[in-house]
Amino acid sequence: MSKIVKTQIDQFYFHYPSSATVVTTRAGDKANAMAVAWHTAMSHHPPYYMVSISPKRFSHQLITQSGEFVVNFMPAEMGALIARVAACSGKDVDKFRAFGIEASPGAKVGAPVLKDALASYECKVIARHTYGDHDLFMGEILAVQYEPSAYNEGMMLDLDSQRPILYMGGDYYSTANGQRYLDRAKLLEEVMASRP
Repeated sequence: MSKIVKTQIDQFYFHYPSSATVVTTRAGDKANAMAVAWHTAMSHHPPYYMVSISPKRFSHQLITQSGEFVVNFMPAEMGALIARVAACSGKDVDKFRAFGIEASPGAKVGAPVLKDALASYECKVIARHTYGDHDLFMGEILAVQYEPSAYNEGMMLDLDSQRPILYMGGDYYSTANGQRYLDRAKLLEEVMASRP
């Protein structure tokens, strides 16, 4: 495979697709919903989850003040909502009222949990670090809320019945459908058995 080498890095979308989420926050009487594609799990025990947010964003201010956030994993049907919350600032628009977002307070945090999310992680900030033009907020997951019909017995999203929304970069979104089981141990065993 012949590759192109790029050394001037401006926009880079090679790590996409990734799960498109809506991160919600509340500080006092101010709440916000923000589209976030830069997020990941960091630890099983204790359960840590990280989001990367620019200090320019209104949600950054609210998370800093409250020390809490919720990561809402959304179905493809909510793609237009994700694009809407990404298109404006919570400084200027009450997104919950303007877009008719249905939510309830978290079980363990005051930040809103979205009614239409497939699953939501309620997080308490345990650390914040600045890297480049974004801050990483490390959250300890205090509670998980999820739609049981969307997940199988192994607590994996049932891709036969659910279509999670994926972010592709820019204003592009996609969905995931189907899954493939690859038994790591068996595949390794096959390779090792075929070696001389």
